[in-house]
Amino acid sequence: MKRHQQWIISTLLAAVCSSAAWAQTPPPPPPAEPGHPHHPAGHMDMEKWQEKARERMAKRQAELHDQLKITAAQEGVWKAFIQSMEPKMPPKPRDPQEMEKLNSVERMEKNLDGMREHQAQMQTRLTAMKNLYAALNPEQQKIFDEQHKRVKKEMQDRMAKQMMRRDPPAPDRP
Repeated sequence: MKRHQQWIISTLLAAVCSSAAWAQTPPPPPPAEPGHPHHPAGHMDMEKWQEKARERMAKRQAELHDQLKITAAQEGVWKAFIQSMEPKMPPKPRDPQEMEKLNSVERMEKNLDGMREHQAQMQTRLTAMKNLYAALNPEQQKIFDEQHKRVKKEMQDRMAKQMMRRDPPAPDRP
């Protein structure tokens, strides 16, 4: 009888321990929303996603244009600024098999070339922004700064939200 009780106790203890461990397993991240490029039910057409992004960007640019009250004299630098902000198509992913054929130094050089291209794009945007900013009066500059901060904050929040979906925080452990 004693042996039977020990078996029951050890079985119950094992069940309790395993259920406690199971309860601490973080839930899987929620699936991407339908229409998001990473939705598992079928990837949204990347061109369609980019078109929606362009529409959102055009709407924001029109709102900023109105808020800044861009004058006819400022229209040229405004258009150059908008043109510099046009999203560039990301480069096609490198073929993993081709990259595998390269040695470490060559792979690093390829990565550095990509970073240089990105830096050149950023420099073009910065130059256009500087030209626009110089053409704005102090009141317009203040509006521009406030809007730029707001958009940056929204982007950071959106990226943090996406990161949380992919990698939920570990549960607190005693």
